[in-house]
Amino acid sequence: MLSVEQIKRGYIQHAATAQLHRWYQGYENNAVPLTNQLDLLTADVKVKSSLGEAVGHKSYLERFNAIPKTWKNAHWVQGTQITVSEGGAVNMMATIDYLNLGAKHDGTLSAARLKYNTEMQGTSEVLPKFAMVSIEPLGESKTQSFSDAYADNRLKSLLHYWLALIEDPKRRLEPFQEIFAKDFKLDFSSGTITDFAAFEKWFRGPASAVAASTHQISNLSYSKTATDTYALKVDFDWQGILPDGKEMTLKTRHNWTIQDDVKERFARLKTVQVEVLRPAAPRAN
Repeated sequence: MLSVEQIKRGYIQHAATAQLHRWYQGYENNAVPLTNQLDLLTADVKVKSSLGEAVGHKSYLERFNAIPKTWKNAHWVQGTQITVSEGGAVNMMATIDYLNLGAKHDGTLSAARLKYNTEMQGTSEVLPKFAMVSIEPLGESKTQSFSDAYADNRLKSLLHYWLALIEDPKRRLEPFQEIFAKDFKLDFSSGTITDFAAFEKWFRGPASAVAASTHQISNLSYSKTATDTYALKVDFDWQGILPDGKEMTLKTRHNWTIQDDVKERFARLKTVQVEVLRPAAPRAN
């Protein structure tokens, strides 16, 4: 059970997690624009690893561009620990399994367990930016074969960004335009939404009838259904605080259809179907 403070800061954790999953996409897909990678970083970002230290965008790009385009890289996030300060700064530790084909001359798999220690600064958006990234080896990974992680990181970045925007107490509407497909359809328990005006009405109405809320993710699965199209299924355990202080819970299952244009910052939602698994009820103490 989350504390009240954890509920209030949940959107910051989702925003930071979205950025973590975005970080890896540029290393896993050569079609990701460099502008999308730099969009993650403060101007004076510091990136430290066994290769040395890069400071600022220019130095970072020199190291980023030195990675052979023939390499295949995959970053599977195994776990994160996130701390949010009173001022909104974020410290995130992430453990990943890094897989590579191409670094070894004989073409065999390189697999390592890495720890990322990061510091992130808040911005005018809900998304923070990396101010410091420190990468430390933890030893070899037990992974035996290469598996592409681009789709995993791409879809999870969208998922956490959606939750950050839904939970953000500033109720920012415009960012949703970036993550909706042209002809989107949202089937919520309160009705079906097929245009942005109807979404705004829902967002300013039922979705805003809480003082704070957050979602915990479980049972996530996805599959590629066509070129640049994915189906995703996930359960959300929602915990919210009403304006009168009453604490509530709700469990839903979401089925999403997602369209991906690798050149954009995020993939886009085409359809959303929501099933209520456990109706809203007061949270048990």
